[in-house]
Amino acid sequence: MILKLLIFAIVATLIYKFFGGRLPSLGRNASQKKLDDDTLVECEKCDTYVTVKESIIVQGKYYCSQECAG
Repeated sequence: MILKLLIFAIVATLIYKFFGGRLPSLGRNASQKKLDDDTLVECEKCDTYVTVKESIIVQGKYYCSQECAG
């Protein structure tokens, strides 16, 4: 019984090292995914779509211009 647990621990450690010391996340970062510069986002005020690169971010919300952000 102890031998089986020891073998299981060694196999689990090798699998952990194979993935670079990181465990795969299961949706934890799905809401925090990085947006590319070409991704369209919607302005919080006027519902216009602009690219992330052109948008203005205020307190985590995207705006199309200074007028909408202010």
